[in-house]
Amino acid sequence: MADQEQEKEEVEEKEIELKDQVISIRRVMKVVKGGKNLSFSALVAVGNENGLVGIGKGKAREVPPAIAKGVQAAKKNLIRVPLKGTTIPHFIHGVHGGGSVVLRPASKGTGVIAGGAVRIIMELAGIQDILTKSLRNNNPLSVANATMEALKNLQNPEEVRQKRGKLEE
Repeated sequence: MADQEQEKEEVEEKEIELKDQVISIRRVMKVVKGGKNLSFSALVAVGNENGLVGIGKGKAREVPPAIAKGVQAAKKNLIRVPLKGTTIPHFIHGVHGGGSVVLRPASKGTGVIAGGAVRIIMELAGIQDILTKSLRNNNPLSVANATMEALKNLQNPEEVRQKRGKLEE
């Protein structure tokens, strides 16, 4: 019981320090009998710049409520990213729909070599040195989802070593 209360407090603390950034805002229309219904779709990323990141999509008739809904959705989809210093532990390829992203660890001082949605997600995750390449599709939604898929599949070297029963080198 005490563990659950402690976890709730930790989540609340993390929510306070989460930063959000808009990846893209699109104007979408639904054609109906009376004409066209205009609304806005916002893709938002949130993170604490220390290994916690998430993306969410919100839709509303005005831009600010769409962004607010996106932030709420992103907070529900937070993932923990294993970091190795200022970069990721290993090379990874993420695919989602038409989007495909390659993430490659980089030496200290390289910086974030990325563009668009990938750059925003990397910075909010707290990754400071990384080489990335966005392949195939350049739709921000597909690229952001492919990036999150790649980050989800990253493995912590310590956990892998323990699973294999290897000693630390």
